[in-house]
Amino acid sequence: MLVKTEAIVLHSFKYGESRMIIDVFSRKSGRVSLIASLPKTAKGRLKKQYFQPMTILEIEYDQRQRIQLQQLKDARLLHPYISLPLSPEKMAISLFVAEFLYHALRSEQHNEPLFTYILDSMQWLDIAEGGFANFHLTFLMRLSRFLGFYPNLEDYTEGSVFDLRAGTFYNKIPLHNDYLHADDSRRIHLLMRMDFPTMHLFRLSRTERGRIISVLLQYYRLHIPQFPELKSLQVLHELWD
Repeated sequence: MLVKTEAIVLHSFKYGESRMIIDVFSRKSGRVSLIASLPKTAKGRLKKQYFQPMTILEIEYDQRQRIQLQQLKDARLLHPYISLPLSPEKMAISLFVAEFLYHALRSEQHNEPLFTYILDSMQWLDIAEGGFANFHLTFLMRLSRFLGFYPNLEDYTEGSVFDLRAGTFYNKIPLHNDYLHADDSRRIHLLMRMDFPTMHLFRLSRTERGRIISVLLQYYRLHIPQFPELKSLQVLHELWD
């Protein structure tokens, strides 16, 4: 069955002389792994540059049950980026988001609100003229809402700790080590109110930003099995130094 859908590229690599394997997150089908035959001439419809991380495409593929790699038939750029490819900072953020989603959405099925959130977020980043240093923090904080483990903020009181396993605030220390002390808990509770238009109001140092992303990744690792260390994180730290 031929399926036509919007899709966001998460990862791709060359396979043999003239083929590529591409992992995408699509509007209609969720996570899909594709194999594509690339033409040897520039006149072909499938182009290697289409499959860079976080590229937004419209794809058509042959969907078959019990087949791990679906055959990509066609692809076209749906929303070409304007400023993102020209900004080292935006590119570093984009590569981090792509690597994060590649692991976080390994088994994610059809989830149209999640797809729309990712699409809208990347388009916001592309047109932003400044004030986007906290983009990856805001993106990860709000992403958990679509994956089913958004923190419960209603139980916060001054001095409470945040239980990373339960995703909620308590007035006493839990019987395990996966929790945040009062200072980090207060910071997380405050930052969970960030959104893209207002995140520039939160003035964070490199050290503070690094601490927050470390906490967020710890939170995701507790809720997503076998979530690895991210190679792109170091590049992100260096660019914002």
